[in-house]
Amino acid sequence: MNIVKVEISWADKNYCCGWGLEGIGAILCTNKDIEALKAEFEETLRFHVEAMAEDGEAVPHWLLSGEYTIEYTLAVSAMLRQAELFTTMAAISRATGINQRLLSNYASSVKKPRPTQRERIVQGLHDIGRRFLAVV
Repeated sequence: MNIVKVEISWADKNYCCGWGLEGIGAILCTNKDIEALKAEFEETLRFHVEAMAEDGEAVPHWLLSGEYTIEYTLAVSAMLRQAELFTTMAAISRATGINQRLLSNYASSVKKPRPTQRERIVQGLHDIGRRFLAVV
């Protein structure tokens, strides 16, 4: 099974994602909601592949037959914007030990964190989640 890897990030006031393959072209989508963005991407990919096939263009069999899975990952910017629906940047800062201003720069895509910083953010969000789950 082939994997279509798509990273979701935050740009201006929307989530966005893109994917491209040589000979196929590129697909770019934006939306204010992550689930709606995923649905839009999947629909656009199917439409793009079908249109290419109808035009007689070469399309890899795995794409044409739907023999693929889409693997979404969240860039830190999208992860932080999604987390803000449930908590504050101040709480994320306390949980991660990362300065709130720096987190805001990550959330706005002004700066991109190193992999170790990304892991600290993921662990901090997991910690916040565990604390929510502990509420009885």
